[in-house]
Amino acid sequence: QVQPVESGGGLVQAGGSLRLSCAASGTIGISFNTMGWYRQAPGKQRELVATITSGGSANYADSVKGRFTISRGNAKNTVNTVYLQMNGLKPEDTAVYYCNASYYGLDSWGQGTQVTVSS
Repeated sequence: QVQPVESGGGLVQAGGSLRLSCAASGTIGISFNTMGWYRQAPGKQRELVATITSGGSANYADSVKGRFTISRGNAKNTVNTVYLQMNGLKPEDTAVYYCNASYYGLDSWGQGTQVTVSS
């Protein structure tokens, strides 16, 4: 059973930074095709933040381009770990952030970590 586990959320002032981490356990012998971060604010639908492939190609939502950076571990024991460096945080970035790991169309989701940005 694959279970991504997020960490690193918290409360930060506008303009500040946070780094989220996600490690997918139960993945011996496989490398996820794509891992990524999604977020859901109260009353809104879950939306894509950023994704990264096993080859290192990254994709970002327009709202976070230039502020957020997604990366992935490249050692044998960290290939299924994904990070999200968030700089220049804005109050509108406040949401629960979810880690996603996709393996040939099979998606696994983490429980989410709260990010709150105060103005």
